[in-house]
Amino acid sequence: MKKSLLLFVSFLLLSCYNQERNCTDFKTGKFTSETTVEGKKYTTTFERNDSIQIEHFNNVIDTFSIRWINDCEYILENTRPKNRAEQKAVHVKILNTKDLTYSFEYAFVGETKKQKGSVTKM
Repeated sequence: MKKSLLLFVSFLLLSCYNQERNCTDFKTGKFTSETTVEGKKYTTTFERNDSIQIEHFNNVIDTFSIRWINDCEYILENTRPKNRAEQKAVHVKILNTKDLTYSFEYAFVGETKKQKGSVTKM
C-alpha cells in the first residue's frame, strides 16, 4: 500500500514538471520573436523553412541558414555577415511550447552566457 501511494505521488510530481515540447510545429512558418537584452526589449519578425530563416529587424533583412540538431535545437548562421560579430553561429534551444508559442534560450556557439526569449507563430 505504501509503495503504491509513493509511486502515485512520484508520478504526480513528475507530471507537474513535464513541460510540453511540440517543437516540430515550429520548424516552418511566420513568427514574431521577443527577447530582452540588458533590460531592453527587442521584437523581430521572421519566416523560416527547413533550411533558411529570413529576419526583419529595424528595417534590416538578414538571412540565416538553419541546421536542426534535433527536434528542439538548431544552429543559425548569417549567410552574408557584414562584420566579425555576425559571423558567429547561434545555438538555439526550444525550452517549452504551448499552443502557438515557445520559449527558448540562445547563445553564440562556444559561449556560456545565454539569453532567453519567446516566439509566437503568426
